[in-house]
Amino acid sequence: MTTVVSGILYIVATPIGNLADISARARDTLGAVSRIAAEDTRHTAQLLRALGLEKPLLSLHEHNERERTAALIGELLNGDSLALVSDAGTPLVADPGFALVRAAQEAGIRVVPIPGACAAIAALSVAGLATDRFCFEGFLPAKSVARRARLDGLKGEQRTLVFYEAPHRIAETLADLLAVFGNRRVAVARELTKLHETVYHGDLAALAAQAEVDPDLRRGEIVVVVDGAAEASDDGAAELERLLRALLADLPVSRAVDIAVEISGARRNVAYRTALRLDTARSGGDAPDGA
Repeated sequence: MTTVVSGILYIVATPIGNLADISARARDTLGAVSRIAAEDTRHTAQLLRALGLEKPLLSLHEHNERERTAALIGELLNGDSLALVSDAGTPLVADPGFALVRAAQEAGIRVVPIPGACAAIAALSVAGLATDRFCFEGFLPAKSVARRARLDGLKGEQRTLVFYEAPHRIAETLADLLAVFGNRRVAVARELTKLHETVYHGDLAALAAQAEVDPDLRRGEIVVVVDGAAEASDDGAAELERLLRALLADLPVSRAVDIAVEISGARRNVAYRTALRLDTARSGGDAPDGA
């Protein structure tokens, strides 16, 4: 049985679908705290009923988190215990709670994680892509122009990329990923741990096409896991250098780098260091420190 110490903020992970994934420690903690701050009190009330628990609930979501944080910090400082939950999975992972956790830490309040389900990690574990290094990006912008701009900044990222996406946008997002990243390996996981759990494996071209015609792929909670960019080869480095030499003959460094990145897909920091080296060598000066 978990013993809850008053004045502690507990960050409690809840199931992302299958109720059996609730941990004994999470159940005990929810039953022992003074009250629970929940993203959606109606959703959490259903969970508590399924667990045979009854606790006071307070809504804490993206629209009221900042205004309610001060009062919750006051309760914690007065010795009350509090649990924070999201609608599903681990709080703060593409969910509210950051302002409360930061304020609690600044007030000297102990913040304790009660770990459990997380859709991003669950999808990554079955994606069949590299897991030693990965980058969680949460939800991409809803509009295509902004989404492509965000993806453009990520196309050189060599770590496996993990995104959340809404079902009504998944087809557009896969098309944008293909347009910006090229045809990489991808896994699309939907309804993880639920009755209709499905993990689609393939490449971006195939799954983007499937999303247009398969209504099942466009249903439920979705996680997209994409292969990272290929590590630049020596040939790629040589080609980047040749491209930059030509551009630097007529353009300043910053503009030459912008064009080289757009044409070659090279990471901007790599292109910038190469351009500085070439420009310095051409002018006969010394390379700046750190370049």
